[in-house]
Amino acid sequence: FASYYGDHMVLQKKPSGAVVWGHGELGAMVTVTLSGPSGLIIMEKTAQVKGPSGTWTIVLDPMDQGGPYALMAEQGLENVTLRDIYFGDVWLCSGQSNMAMTVLQVANASQELAAAARYPYVRIFAVAPARSAVELEDLEQIDLPWSIPTAENLGHGNFTYFSAVCWLLGRSLYEALGSPIGLVQATWGGTPIEAWSSRRVLQACGLLEDMGRQGPQISLWHGACFNLKPTLCFAPPLNLALSSRTSPHQHLSGPRTPSVLWNAMIHPLLNMTLKGVAWYQGEENTLLNTDKYNCTFPALIADWRRAFHVGSAGQTEPLLPFGFVQLSTYRHQSADDSFARLRWHQTADLGVVPNARMPSTFMAVAMDLGDEHSPYGSVHPRDKQNVAHRLLLGARAVAYGDKDVVFQGPYPTRAILEVTRGLLNVTYSQELIYRQRDAQAFEVCCSNQGSPCQWLPAPVVAVGSHTVTLALSGCWTLVLGLRYAWAEWPCEYQACPLYNPQGLPAPSFL
Repeated sequence: FASYYGDHMVLQKKPSGAVVWGHGELGAMVTVTLSGPSGLIIMEKTAQVKGPSGTWTIVLDPMDQGGPYALMAEQGLENVTLRDIYFGDVWLCSGQSNMAMTVLQVANASQELAAAARYPYVRIFAVAPARSAVELEDLEQIDLPWSIPTAENLGHGNFTYFSAVCWLLGRSLYEALGSPIGLVQATWGGTPIEAWSSRRVLQACGLLEDMGRQGPQISLWHGACFNLKPTLCFAPPLNLALSSRTSPHQHLSGPRTPSVLWNAMIHPLLNMTLKGVAWYQGEENTLLNTDKYNCTFPALIADWRRAFHVGSAGQTEPLLPFGFVQLSTYRHQSADDSFARLRWHQTADLGVVPNARMPSTFMAVAMDLGDEHSPYGSVHPRDKQNVAHRLLLGARAVAYGDKDVVFQGPYPTRAILEVTRGLLNVTYSQELIYRQRDAQAFEVCCSNQGSPCQWLPAPVVAVGSHTVTLALSGCWTLVLGLRYAWAEWPCEYQACPLYNPQGLPAPSFL
C-alpha cells in the first residue's frame, strides 16, 4: 500500500467508492480483498502494477458506513493486511499556522484533550511538512499514521499535530451525523497560498514569473525568514514592531516557493476519495500578492477539485465541498487594510459564499474572535471552538444538503439614499441583532467633484428588524460606496455590531 494507508483508517463511504493504491513489481497482478469482522470476504478486486512508477490502483465498490473491516493486498506469496478500517466521510484539512495549532494550544485545552477518548470513530492522520520541486507520487514522511484519537496525539506540541480546527470540526461532524469521520491534516505555518498551488493556478493568475524573481524574505508572523537553511535566518529589527509581530513561541515559517507544498503534501493524496476540504490560510498573503488572492484562492479551489476528481477515478465529486475560515484579527488600530482586503478577496470580492465564482463553498467568519492576549501571538486566537462550529454549519448546509441550517450571517441586499435627510438605509438579508454600537463600523465613500474618494464614518442612527439607518456625517455631496468592518481588528470578542439570531456575525463588505 501507499504510505497513506494504515490500520485504523477511514475510507470514504457511499455513494462514492474508496480508492486504494500501492506499489508492486512491474506487471504483477495485485489482489485486494475486503473482509468483515468475522473474516468473511465481502469484496475482491484485482489490478495490474503499471509503470513507470510501479503502482496499482483499485476502486472499491461503494460501502455503507461502519466497520471494522480488514483490507488485504496480495502479490504472489506476499501480502499486507490493514485492520480496524471503517467507512465514513474523509475530510482534508490544510493551511498555515492557525490550522496547524494543536488541541493543546486552544481554549479549554485540558477538557478537549480529556474528551478525546469519547470519539474512537473519528480517526486522524497527519502529513509531515515537506517540500518538493516536482510533484511527488507518495508522501515522503508522515507525522501521525492513521490513529484513534488520544490526548497525546491531539496535543503533540505547538503548531505540529493534531490540528485543533480539524479535530473540532471532525468531532462535531461525528456528533451531528453519527458516521465515522477520517481527518487528514496537511499544514505548514507561515506559508502563502502560492506554495499550496499547482503551476496551473499560478500560471492562470499571472504569478509564475513574478514569484520566480523573489528571493528570501522576512516572515513578520514568526520572526524568522523564509530561507531553507535556519542558520541563514535572522529576527526582524525592532522598528518592525517586534513585540506585536512575533510570538513568544517563535518557530520557523514555511517555504513560500511556488508549488512546493502542492508537490510534496497535496499531490501524493490525489488518489484519495474525499468528502470535503477545510482550509485556514491567508495571513501570509497579507504580506505577499494580497490583491492577487481574489484569483489565486478561487483558482486553487477549482484546481484541487479537478485534481482530486481525476486522481480518484471520478469518485471525489467534481464540486468537492470546500470550507474555509475567513481571517481573524492581528493588530488594534492598524492603518494597514491588508487584512480587510484579504478577507474580501477570500470571497472573490463578492462578500459571501457560495457565489458564482466559488460554488459549493462555505465560510466561517472569525473577525469577532480576536485574542489579544494569546500566548502564541494575537494572530493566533485560541477560540477554535467557535471557528469549528461555524465551519460545521456550513458543512451541514453545503456538503450534506441540510436546508434547515443557517450557516451565513446577515448580508446587505440594497441601500437607499435619502439625500435631503442625509441618511442611508441599508436592508439586510436576515433578521438583525444589534450587539455593539460602533461609530467606525460603517463608512461611506464621500467624494466632491474632482476629488478622490474619502472614507468617512457613517454612524448608526437606527436599527430595525432587517434594516440599518446610517447618518452620512457631513457627506452631503456624492456617496460612491459603503463598507462595513473594514479594519484589521474590526470588533471586540463576540461583539461585532451586527449578528443574526443564530449568533453568526455579518461579514465585512466593500
